[in-house]
Amino acid sequence: MSFQDPATISMNSLIDLHHDIMFFLILIIVFVGYFIINIVNEFTISQIDCLLPSSVAHNTTLEIIWTTIPSLILFIIAIPSFSLLYLMEELRNPEVTLKVIGHQWYWSYEYHDPKFEKEMVECESRLVSEEDLEFGSFRLLEAKPALILPVDTNIRVLITSDDVIHSWSVPSFGIKMDAVPGRLNQVFLNIARTGVYYGQCSEICGINHGFMPITIITSADSEDVA
Repeated sequence: MSFQDPATISMNSLIDLHHDIMFFLILIIVFVGYFIINIVNEFTISQIDCLLPSSVAHNTTLEIIWTTIPSLILFIIAIPSFSLLYLMEELRNPEVTLKVIGHQWYWSYEYHDPKFEKEMVECESRLVSEEDLEFGSFRLLEAKPALILPVDTNIRVLITSDDVIHSWSVPSFGIKMDAVPGRLNQVFLNIARTGVYYGQCSEICGINHGFMPITIITSADSEDVA
């Protein structure tokens, strides 16, 4: 029914694009629905046989209008869509590289930040079982250790898999990228605010597909990330 609170510029832009497109969709639904209702009310099967030729049929001017208007609407929608695609794909001087690897059935991370002496940090993040959940935690969404990422930092995320196709999806970040064996997919990330964010594998990857949560904690202090 609604989106999660956005934590990145790209997700905020996705929500704005959705609202803009919904505006046009509502106008089209109302317009088309109005004519359908009027046609149903005005014409019956008995009346159709005695209808006289209408100026609406084969009217060149009308045909040009109802072809041009939808084309203009699609063009208006395409401009912000292409801009957003470019924004999400562009890499602007990445400061941190995060490699995400999907396994059956957990995630592993390789964190590389040239500012720290220890250039590579690796960890395996697995589902927290119900017996180990703390009060207030979310079932099937908690993973330990949680991935800690800095805010206001250009992060390059490389996503791959070592067995089957997974999908690394974090709704608040506006990210849903497939993890494909033998291939590195890339996505850009810049987190705007601190908090705890959750995601899941969004590809049907096997019997424990629903037990591959993603837990991310964002921090304003780069030392916490280290």
